[in-house]
Amino acid sequence: MPRPMLRTPQTQTQTQSASLLSATNTNQQQNQQQQQMDKMMMDRLLRKSRSKEYMEALHKLDAGGHVHNREKVNAIIDTIKNEFPELEIRGILLGYVSKCYLGDPYEVHTLDITGGIIEHYKSGQTLPGGLERARSIAMRGNYEFIEVYVDCCRAVSANGSVSVISC
Repeated sequence: MPRPMLRTPQTQTQTQSASLLSATNTNQQQNQQQQQMDKMMMDRLLRKSRSKEYMEALHKLDAGGHVHNREKVNAIIDTIKNEFPELEIRGILLGYVSKCYLGDPYEVHTLDITGGIIEHYKSGQTLPGGLERARSIAMRGNYEFIEVYVDCCRAVSANGSVSVISC
């Protein structure tokens, strides 16, 4: 039986589809590689030691008076944004949890980045928005505060060094 000299249109369509599929897969792979690079860069930036100004701003959370002073809360949030100018911190940073030294009945205090809310929590009172997972780490008192991210917690020591903790 003789072999056809020309390809049928159906075969050309299949070849075009295969080319498009290959190009789509290549674009997806490039996007995944870019996302991995971005995540690695972000992780590297978030592992850097925290500045003295940043540490001092977060120490003010335990004073108690910031709860009702919007201007002071905004100043603390601005300091946080200045610590990470390369990143859009909203959306990845949920908030902070730290041991509270106001005394009984308070156990921990939080700063919720999304709402800009500072609150002191009593023993047994549940922390909102994913912050509860950092409570036990904060209660030990080994760290100054815990930064709670969507994918992990970062415990910050008194000298500003950062430890990544899976939560």
